[in-house]
Amino acid sequence: MSTTLPPYEVIDQPLDTQMTISFGPQHPSTHGVLRLEMVLDGEMIVRAIPDIGYLHTGMEKLFEYKKWQQGIVITDRMDYLNPLGNNLAYVMAIEKLLGLEIPERAQVIRVMMCELQRIASHMVWLGTHALDIGAMTVFFYAFREREKIMNLIEACSGGRLTPSYFRVGGLMMDLPAGFERRVKQFTDAFPKALDEFHTLVSGNTIFQSRTKGVGYISTEDAIDWGLTGPCLRGSGVKIDVRLTNPYTGYETYDFEIPVETGCDVWARYMVRMRELRESLKIVEQALARLRPGPVKADAPKVVLPEREAMKTHMDALIHHFLIITEGFNVPAGEVYHPIEGSKGELGCYIKSDGGAKPARVHVRGPSFVNLSALPIMAEGEMVADVVAIIGSLDIVLGEIDR
Repeated sequence: MSTTLPPYEVIDQPLDTQMTISFGPQHPSTHGVLRLEMVLDGEMIVRAIPDIGYLHTGMEKLFEYKKWQQGIVITDRMDYLNPLGNNLAYVMAIEKLLGLEIPERAQVIRVMMCELQRIASHMVWLGTHALDIGAMTVFFYAFREREKIMNLIEACSGGRLTPSYFRVGGLMMDLPAGFERRVKQFTDAFPKALDEFHTLVSGNTIFQSRTKGVGYISTEDAIDWGLTGPCLRGSGVKIDVRLTNPYTGYETYDFEIPVETGCDVWARYMVRMRELRESLKIVEQALARLRPGPVKADAPKVVLPEREAMKTHMDALIHHFLIITEGFNVPAGEVYHPIEGSKGELGCYIKSDGGAKPARVHVRGPSFVNLSALPIMAEGEMVADVVAIIGSLDIVLGEIDR
């Protein structure tokens, strides 16, 4: 019996070298439940399409069923690394419709707390971004500094991840005794921590090789895709809402807008690292500006009265009861208020029909818009570079899937 094998059949057609794979949604480097549908040619990315919605909570619809003040707790849970910034965009939009005048002390505290929150958010970005690429040590250093800020936020609001500290008309309450001293301790020690980060990460040749020239997006494309924040400034565009459309007195503070022209992961990294020093400068200036005074607007039908006043004044007790049980009406109209969040322009659009609840609330989230440009950044890169690109966007799926 013959054992000779038949000759191979020659196929005169090119083989299809492309393969479609699913990256996520259960993957630690997607920074949430994000799925990427990636088409690969070997190790090269031909196409990467974000697939979102796994964390959808219906937050924007939920606003319509809550009184104006109750909506603040919803904002905490969108970008849960920037809750105070979320609080600020929402309450300032309502304050525009109400025409409220916010006391100076409350304005300064808002600026100080938002910049501390920005530093804390950047600490999570730095630690996780480095960890994705393989640098583990800096994760612990970054979270050490974030923990200090979380303790400060907890001291003045009672909450850490969801503080709900800013209220329509001002603040929930004044700063606790000794708070300024604790902030001063942090600002004095943080420059040394920044130097440690640069030693551990910026000077690391492996980190540089994993980020330089990776995730490129030109200045024109960054503008066309609506990028904001460090993602836009990393492509050479000097735009920051704090100065281009000032709010809470930011135009009176002395700070720079860091810009890099590399248009890659490294440029976006350097922008955020430089932003940390600028935020520290703003916190120090705000600390020096703190003066005694009220932290709530003079609007008894909108702002809850002080606890002591309720014990001695019947009208204060009545106002408290009515605000808690029935809420307050906001004049009919539409308004959009943007702020510079830790990830870019965070805008809140509100429509009021004159009642005690919003008719519509829509949030312009920076994570959602910045993520939309990922296909451009990822095309032509290697599979291993995807985690570096996602990390450079600094996304939070809680805000994307709202």
